[in-house]
Amino acid sequence: MALRIETFSNVKGGNAFFKAIGHPLVAEPARALLQRLAGQGPVAVYDPLGLAEPFDAIHSFSALPLAGLFVQDVDAIGRQALGRAAQPVSDLPVSKARTVLVLAFDAQRFVDHIRHLAPAGVVIVTLDEIRLAGEMLTNPRNYLDPNNFATNFAFFRDEAARHTRIVTANYWAGYGAKSVTLWLCLFGADGQCLAEWRESVAPGVAGVTIDSRDVRRRFKLPEFCGQLFIHAIGVTGHDVVKYALDLFGEKPEELSCTHDANAWPADHYAGLPAPKADEKVLLWVQNSHPCAIPAGAIGVNLMGSSEIARLNRAVPPFGSFALDVAALLPAARWPQQIEVQAGKHMVRPRYEIVSATGHRRIAHPNVERVDLKPDPRIPDLANLMGKGFILPAPILPVDRYRSIVLPTPMATTQDTLPVALKLYDASGREAATTFLGNLRRDHTTSAEIGALLNGTTLPSGYGHLELLYDFRDGGQADGWLHALFRYEDKRSGHAAETSFGAHIFNTVLTYKSEPQSYAGRPPGLSTRLFLRLGTEGLDTLCHLIYPASTPWAVQSATALILHGRDGSEITKVDVQIPCSGSLLWRASEVFGRDALAKAGDGGYVLVRDTTCRLFGYHGLVAGDEAFSLDHMFGF
Repeated sequence: MALRIETFSNVKGGNAFFKAIGHPLVAEPARALLQRLAGQGPVAVYDPLGLAEPFDAIHSFSALPLAGLFVQDVDAIGRQALGRAAQPVSDLPVSKARTVLVLAFDAQRFVDHIRHLAPAGVVIVTLDEIRLAGEMLTNPRNYLDPNNFATNFAFFRDEAARHTRIVTANYWAGYGAKSVTLWLCLFGADGQCLAEWRESVAPGVAGVTIDSRDVRRRFKLPEFCGQLFIHAIGVTGHDVVKYALDLFGEKPEELSCTHDANAWPADHYAGLPAPKADEKVLLWVQNSHPCAIPAGAIGVNLMGSSEIARLNRAVPPFGSFALDVAALLPAARWPQQIEVQAGKHMVRPRYEIVSATGHRRIAHPNVERVDLKPDPRIPDLANLMGKGFILPAPILPVDRYRSIVLPTPMATTQDTLPVALKLYDASGREAATTFLGNLRRDHTTSAEIGALLNGTTLPSGYGHLELLYDFRDGGQADGWLHALFRYEDKRSGHAAETSFGAHIFNTVLTYKSEPQSYAGRPPGLSTRLFLRLGTEGLDTLCHLIYPASTPWAVQSATALILHGRDGSEITKVDVQIPCSGSLLWRASEVFGRDALAKAGDGGYVLVRDTTCRLFGYHGLVAGDEAFSLDHMFGF
């Protein structure tokens, strides 16, 4: 029951076609087109680009009286789609069709090629009938230009005591965009559109804030819990809408944060934690398409198990449903982890953990790759790439927080995870190394950093960990090394968690696409990280880590640049981070209250370094009562 659509390929990148036919503004025109064609049959479907199956997956051809499926490529003749074998388009004259549907945008050239084959009186229609209006397009001359569909979804909620806030910046301006507009559509839990509006983004790299409370007041809405569709128009440089998402309540124990949803629906997600005995884990199933998710299409299973428990209910187009994991996997317990069978029905989902004490936190699983195979060269990279792939994460102050790591399989072919942990003081001094083992796919090995230190002190009081490959007991690797990181406040009982994957850091040698670069070819050896600022009495924390696969600059040369909402630079503070070290800081302490007040609501910090690649985590702090934490994004 997986959707037969192509969304993202690590070779081709993002696919714009599924976004073009699944856009909320296209749903009704597509339905009207198919309804009209149903009365003008038989219909010959001409599919020169191989788009019949993805279109049928989103907008079913089932009610259409078909006269045949026709193709242009000789190698596609005989291909099965729409319940029939594809015929050469040269057979069109004998098809008895009354209408020809050309499955293409910018289709005039394809129409011109076959006009002579269509019998007299046959009507030719194309997907250009369901194009978005010109004002919605960045590049009208090429409809499937990825920049025309710079879109994403965000979990969005506003209830009596729970709110959400999206924060980002007009980073497209840094790539030359002159005028950026956001088209926004808010969907309720039932998938119905609650509000639709536009927001102009200030020129320059200005801050952008969308607060659920403001939206609810503006449109006089009742309480809602659904998703916000964001379409950025006029962009360049990035076809992805990146953002930080804060979730907060009237009670501080509901403070949490996460980030963008990864705009391409995937077959599988992994790294969903099973609940503790006193917890409830809710997986937010949020439909990313204008077609319903059928009952049974979404499933969950314990990692490493083939026994899949299915959600026996449908989710309406663009609808949302909170799935209590215990309803399908009642015996699952932390540190077991859960695999999500998503069938490309949703972008990277959120999960919410509710504890018996009333504390809430939200995070996301990650895309589980289906296209990876073990790479036999990785074990031999050490002589050239040093530590090679590194997954860095904070060790928060050990006297206050428990820092926990759970390695998570993140590809369907990962049967083993041969991993070790290195622990570093903020000064860059290595404090301990622990071999976690050649872990099986179904492992339940979590590591609590305090126990691994085993009495060893971190002179700085905090530091960072690095999850690395370690092949002493064998095992295989593919470079897609992931883990979940959980942080628990020993005093308040509040917790936060985040997850991410490994990269090669700070080496001039390159291996495949590593060290990763945001712009241009690798290696990526500089830093540009976005840090949103807290409001309403919440301070901002940031943990910057300087990982290095091979020895690099002894100290970083890092600038913390405070910007106002309009993108103007207010002040800059220069800091140095030791190689293999880290820096944990708060905005109030680095910039002071006066400068932060000048930045105002929507102000932000740009972390910039041209000498090395840093990795960062950000969060908010509500006094001694609560905190949030997630990894940062760059652009």
